[in-house]
Amino acid sequence: MSALAPLLEAFFTERLIGQRQASPHTVASYRDAFCLLLRFAQQRTGRRPHQLSVEDLDAALIGAFLNHLEAERGASVRTRNARLTAIRSLFNFAAYRHPEHAALIQRVLAIPPKRTDKALVTYLTEDEAAALLAGPDRATRIGRRDHALLLVGLETGMRVSELTGLTCADVRFGAGAHVGCHGKGRKERITPLRREAREVLRSWMDERAGSDGDALFPGPRGARLSRDAVRRLVERHVFTAAGTCPSLASKDVTPHTMRHTCAMNLLRHGVDTATIALILGHEDVRTTYGVYLHADLGLKEQAIARTAPPGTRAGRYRPPDPLLAFLEGL
Repeated sequence: MSALAPLLEAFFTERLIGQRQASPHTVASYRDAFCLLLRFAQQRTGRRPHQLSVEDLDAALIGAFLNHLEAERGASVRTRNARLTAIRSLFNFAAYRHPEHAALIQRVLAIPPKRTDKALVTYLTEDEAAALLAGPDRATRIGRRDHALLLVGLETGMRVSELTGLTCADVRFGAGAHVGCHGKGRKERITPLRREAREVLRSWMDERAGSDGDALFPGPRGARLSRDAVRRLVERHVFTAAGTCPSLASKDVTPHTMRHTCAMNLLRHGVDTATIALILGHEDVRTTYGVYLHADLGLKEQAIARTAPPGTRAGRYRPPDPLLAFLEGL
């Protein structure tokens, strides 16, 4: 067995799990990255993964692997950069274990991430959010569960992993009613619940009748819903809601869209970005500022309206005739 195999094993057991206490999501992401890399290296070198050496993973092979991810596997730039992050983390660890490969390690660490385009976030308007909440059939148990999950997602802005990780003990009623979650980076946070959410959750939990450690939103067998299950239920209810709110059909709505919707709703009602960052669990307020302020056209229109020349009417141009509106919108 070459030096690469024990290096990888030590990287996962000592560095990621032992020293950094990486989350299961991080461990799984890094695991997938190295499985792909080792299979690619096997095709290039003809040696099986346990026979590969550190020298085999030089900058040229790593660069070819990153190109392979984009060109042949159809990976996005973000995915490519995430795989590179895992590789860089391994080689930073290797610098301490194998200083004799310092030159090779430095060349790999010098591979830069690719810059990505920053697209505007997709979020729901108030009418679209109301239509989505009306989508589940609340005459059924599954429909009542889905309605409660969607309402909590829209009101708290939780990530899908945070929603699926909620237990019955995470919800607190009475004075200061709130829901708590374990967020990204092992940060715990609590979010107040408004009256509608309190009533819906109280009714659902009475029906759920689970113990403190049970999943708040269980699947058919009582276990936590998977990320894919939440994605499918959101798609299903968006399809239903599009019948009464056609604008939903033109949007790519995912579970993360509920998080964006919560943030944009707070922003439109005058909540400052620092408070929104606390609610969403952002590490840096600049993340909130950069993502959501740029997405709100209404705020930009209000700012421009303040600079309108005296005697002019503020507002956006609207065609004087519905037929002209249709033609100009093509």
